[in-house]
Amino acid sequence: MAVSVSGQKPCRAKLLGFLYPMFQFKRLSSLSCLFVALCALMDHSLADNQEFLEDFLKREYSLSKPYRGLGFSSSSQWDLMGTAVVTPDYIRLTPDLQSRQGAVWSRIPFFLRDWELKVHFKISGQGKKNFNGDGLAMWLTKDRMQNGPVFGNMNQFIGLGIFVDTYPNAERSHDRAFPYISVMLGNGTLLYDHDQDGRPTELGGCTAMARNTVHDTFVLVRYSNSRLTLMVDVDGKQEWKQCADVTGLRLPTGYFFGASSATGDLSDNHDIISMKLYELAIPRNPEQQQQQQQQQEEEEEVTVPRVDNMEQFQVAVEEEGMSTVQYFFTLLFSIMGLGVLAVVGLVLYGRWKENRRKRFY
Repeated sequence: MAVSVSGQKPCRAKLLGFLYPMFQFKRLSSLSCLFVALCALMDHSLADNQEFLEDFLKREYSLSKPYRGLGFSSSSQWDLMGTAVVTPDYIRLTPDLQSRQGAVWSRIPFFLRDWELKVHFKISGQGKKNFNGDGLAMWLTKDRMQNGPVFGNMNQFIGLGIFVDTYPNAERSHDRAFPYISVMLGNGTLLYDHDQDGRPTELGGCTAMARNTVHDTFVLVRYSNSRLTLMVDVDGKQEWKQCADVTGLRLPTGYFFGASSATGDLSDNHDIISMKLYELAIPRNPEQQQQQQQQQEEEEEVTVPRVDNMEQFQVAVEEEGMSTVQYFFTLLFSIMGLGVLAVVGLVLYGRWKENRRKRFY
């Protein structure tokens, strides 16, 4: 009996040793199945999220590869102007050549109240820093397809302009680095001042090193509840950085989206890779819905763009003072002028004295 019991123990040990790897294999299989299930759920969730975004993407106001709906046919939703050309990878507004202007404009008037515009752009060229120009602009304006001096669009425009300015025109630009992105709201009478880089009418802005980068560069414009937020992603970190925040901004509806660019004595390639317009779905409680309805009624009465308390956005532009060299030469020439006057005065006085002496003889 004892022999039979002792004989069974090795058999059980062998059986357990044989089954242990099978249990391990089943455990690994279970973990693998669980991991696959979690990945499927995550993929499904991400897909749902992507589908959510696509549902709110307004394709009629968007531009993306392969750039369908762009051209000169009657069915096109976007028009090209000037030197703008379409390639498989981008829309080139202006090439790296002097004195060029190009633009792309939507044909469909825009009536959404809560929206977000994401612009993927690229600026590149052979010129060295601050020896390139002039920049590009994104627009939401009453008039479309107008040539002009403001980055390829008309001055005294009516609507919103977002400017990516790559060349410092003002002599005193040490307080900001270029490229510089800024916001302006035009009412038909305001002038964009190129000599001052648009400072007198600037609502906000920031430096954004978006030229000749090895990574993608983006601008994001968000408008909701009379508030405009401008953000940039130009560092290749896939992170949005706030550039400007303007409250109390009133925009009428029925305007047109566009993008334009211009070169002068200096030049660059200015490319639009995509412009994607999203409608924002903002959850609101009953009180907020009532406020929104009241705000919409007020905005329906707005016929000209405006900003509440515009004075808070005024940028002080200092008058150009004389440099040390200018002051030195001004002082030098003033002394020389006084010296010449003194010599002439002495000569005239001597002649007058001599003539007076001759009278007495």
